[in-house]
Amino acid sequence: MLCMTTHMPNRRQFLASTSAVFGLGLTGCASTQAAAPVPRLRLIGEARLPHKLQFQGTTVGGLSGIDFDPVSGVYYLLSDDRSSINPARFYTARLPVSAGNLGEVELLGVTTLRQADGSPYPANGQGRQVPDPEAIRWHAPSQTLLWTTEGNAITLAQPALRQIRPDGTHLRDFALPAMFDFGLLTGPRINKTLEGLAITPDGRYAWIAMEAALRQDGPEPTPQDKGGPCRFTQIDIASGEIVRQIAYVPDAIPRTPIPPSADADNGVAEVLMLDAHRMLVLERAYMAGYGPNNSTSLRLYLVDTRQGSDTLNLPALQSGNYNAASKTLVADFSSFPGLTRLDNTEGMTWGPTLTNGNRTLVFVSDDNFNPRQITQFLAFEFLEYNA
Repeated sequence: MLCMTTHMPNRRQFLASTSAVFGLGLTGCASTQAAAPVPRLRLIGEARLPHKLQFQGTTVGGLSGIDFDPVSGVYYLLSDDRSSINPARFYTARLPVSAGNLGEVELLGVTTLRQADGSPYPANGQGRQVPDPEAIRWHAPSQTLLWTTEGNAITLAQPALRQIRPDGTHLRDFALPAMFDFGLLTGPRINKTLEGLAITPDGRYAWIAMEAALRQDGPEPTPQDKGGPCRFTQIDIASGEIVRQIAYVPDAIPRTPIPPSADADNGVAEVLMLDAHRMLVLERAYMAGYGPNNSTSLRLYLVDTRQGSDTLNLPALQSGNYNAASKTLVADFSSFPGLTRLDNTEGMTWGPTLTNGNRTLVFVSDDNFNPRQITQFLAFEFLEYNA
């Protein structure tokens, strides 16, 4: 076990954050019905892990997925290391969360992800099935884990949703629509495939979320325009049947990079079910040239998965042949006074329930094993009130 340091907002920042209510309209937003509960967040605190922390013979970093088992009190942290530094893996941890404090991160163990034959996943150049792990969820009814890989366009390892035992051994791959396979002119863009994964509270359904539009569905976003729609697909976990699919349109890139030709992007980083039908969607943007405090944008939205037309049988999404699900802004993370830095946040989970009955939301950032980035945990109290 290993404990790490915590960074907390000071009292003035903490009190200021409690009064922040986020319901502002942005480009790409659409309001929900007035009678629906309106969510808001209150910042609890922040914790970090050191860069390239060594734990049980592995380098900790690239934490792209997080989930919490409330029964055991254990968090599952998925690294997106493509077996380049160490074999593809996830970590278990504890992270104390209370109404006024986010405690130290306590790493408990590390588990290697296994292929169907029991072997670890290969790194680039060592085999076809090079992984790119992105999202992980604990499935309480079966006491198993689900995780996504973005695949590898070079080796034609296709994006996948997989089910494993807690010891990392492989149980099955879900059969996904052929539209998610890499193609010459169609299919997903490289490194922008199955970024998000959510499970309904009853454990019956999984939702997988694309980070960006399929190439036949539209362009990537720019600072001037929203990109094409991302496909969110519902799967019956027991049978593996594909049930339904909806379209979600991310925002335009919030700011123009410096210089304008430099890297910039916005897409879906993670999804999480609020209840049987409502889903939280985390959008993460990057704009070069603004420094570590201003280069990242994080926005949390709420959608109702019953809205929007079913796109499952549409080979390409074009204007007029589908209706995207509307979305409501829950939080723009740049508006929290207690946060002096945002990073490449890709993981989102429900944490423990507070003594007042409210749930907590916990986020983790992927540092890309880059010394200029950080592994940051953020905890919020989740509140809903009637408008």
